[in-house]
Amino acid sequence: MSPRPRFPFLVSSLVFFLLPFLAQVEAVSADRPNVLWITAEDLSPVLGCYGDPDADTPNLDAFAKEAVRYTRAFSAAPVCSPSRSTLITGMWAPSLGTSQMRSTFPLPTEVKGFPTYLREAGYFTANHVKTDYNTSDETRLIKESWNESSPTAHWRSQARGADQPFFSVINHMVTHQSRTMVWPYEVFQREVQAKLDPSRHHDPAKIVVPPYYPDTPVVRRELARFHDCASVLDDEVGAILKQLEEDGLADDTIVFFYSDHGSGMPRHKRLLHDTGMRVPLMIRFPEKYRHLAPAAPGETVDRLVTFADFAPTVLALAGVAVPEAMQGEVFLGPEATPEPEYIYGFRDRVDEAFDFSRSVRSGRYLYIRNYLPRLSWAQPSVYSDLGAIQQEIARHAAEHADELTGPQRAYVTSPRPIEEFYDVEADPLNIVNLLEGKPTPDQQAALEAHRTAFVKKRMEILDLGPVPESIMVGYIYDENRPLREITLGLTDHRPDLETIWAAADLVGTAERADLLERVHDGDATVRFWAILALRQAYPRDVELVESLYDSIDDVDTAVRIEAAAWMADLSEKHRYEAVQVIGRELISDEWWTALRACRAVEELGEKALALMPVMETLYARHRFAEGDGSLYLAFSSGVFLKKMGMPTQPWDFSPKP
Repeated sequence: MSPRPRFPFLVSSLVFFLLPFLAQVEAVSADRPNVLWITAEDLSPVLGCYGDPDADTPNLDAFAKEAVRYTRAFSAAPVCSPSRSTLITGMWAPSLGTSQMRSTFPLPTEVKGFPTYLREAGYFTANHVKTDYNTSDETRLIKESWNESSPTAHWRSQARGADQPFFSVINHMVTHQSRTMVWPYEVFQREVQAKLDPSRHHDPAKIVVPPYYPDTPVVRRELARFHDCASVLDDEVGAILKQLEEDGLADDTIVFFYSDHGSGMPRHKRLLHDTGMRVPLMIRFPEKYRHLAPAAPGETVDRLVTFADFAPTVLALAGVAVPEAMQGEVFLGPEATPEPEYIYGFRDRVDEAFDFSRSVRSGRYLYIRNYLPRLSWAQPSVYSDLGAIQQEIARHAAEHADELTGPQRAYVTSPRPIEEFYDVEADPLNIVNLLEGKPTPDQQAALEAHRTAFVKKRMEILDLGPVPESIMVGYIYDENRPLREITLGLTDHRPDLETIWAAADLVGTAERADLLERVHDGDATVRFWAILALRQAYPRDVELVESLYDSIDDVDTAVRIEAAAWMADLSEKHRYEAVQVIGRELISDEWWTALRACRAVEELGEKALALMPVMETLYARHRFAEGDGSLYLAFSSGVFLKKMGMPTQPWDFSPKP
């Protein structure tokens, strides 16, 4: 028998005192909103409610009249998986090491998918169906986050309890780059356009062609195709909203509609310009939750919002405490923070295409810092290059090089600027880089402020972007801990990110003596950036590159490859040795290292002809192998072989009838 309470009067008094409070807690918990995310893929704000003249989106336009519509909502990155890593964790992917496309780095165990906290608070969580969280812990995140995650997951699940609040995600693929440009046109017609009444097919002759595209029949046809996809999406969204009404849940559900990043069309997806980063975001609050809304139905909100903000905001709407590790801001409800002055953006490797750029966006300006400016924004990438519109842009640029307009040239040519700075109010398409002229005093002051904000933010979140993947892997192997714990100083060794970033910042300078000194630095990442900065500053200096001969024998693979690629490009004297160095890295067991070497060979072309047998072997090994690493190696090696006149197997990612 349990002992009787020593102070029965005190206990009963406490219960009596707490009864009203407990009843209030129960009432609050029973009155939590459902939250529905209707998400699209690869969609800029090309809807009628956002003023797009080619849009045919009646359902979303009607939804906008019932919702608050954000005019400055931005993805974290202009590609899917790094953005989804940010969305699910509420943490910036570069701070976790998950900013490279299809990375497989681990997370700290305390970093969870934010729906986990909703589940713990009694919510039913359903994900239909995309995950793509860009980490080796994806399986754990899915298991912890979702009651159901499948092609049939829905708030209608029988596993959801009666009156149990839900958080449900329904993702739509119909505007994905595959549908809008990569699949052959006849496949698009069969799989997507056939869902529209012919009267709603967009007329290519009436389409508005943006200034960064050539105005050709192919471009017009593909732009019309894109808008057809958006119209089909609109129908699909209308069907979901109708289901919510049919189930009698519309009055209890806060509904978000947004896209994972800008459209999948060229010069949109993969770029940090507003065409790649700005997304539609509309949020509908039913009457009982209208006190949580920042504006009345049908009104617009100009607050800067980014994907890192979504997780803490949903938790706050549900009355769930926001974990301290989350890096975003709450932008809805009584816990909403003041609007940030700037938001961050990032672009790292996407598929086989290496890149490294960062952005800072304010209400008035967009600042972009490019760390691999010798590479075009339209650098070769097999998946995107399957698109007829991408091929048309490349063809037009090659055949009409002297006739290209400034916006067309800026996309397809290299080198690109070290820095880009745009007045987004005067130039919403970001086609006039203010740094190509003389900025006004106000613009110069704004530029300095954005530069300062960039340096502050990258250290605030401990952005790992300048560290090559092979070196990040080395950190993990050495410390046997996730990258976030290593950068926080929770292990024996901690990388000096300030020094690493300072080395990367030297790209764009010509401080020859300083750069040559850093070539011998004790930190491999500093040496890596010293080589890249020298190549950027002195791209055709044969004497300089030959003086760096020892670097092709560096102890670090990333340094060796970059030094050897430059050496093989310029130095006839040392080309053979440099090519052999790259060839040895092609057979690395670490695909990210082999890919860096393979991409160097692809760029070298005939200068790396001696590696033909190795590239043939690499292609044969990976062309039909499973896994993202094999896919990217097959992409890159296949491009090289095709350039050299060797047979390759065509790529086709379209569904079969």
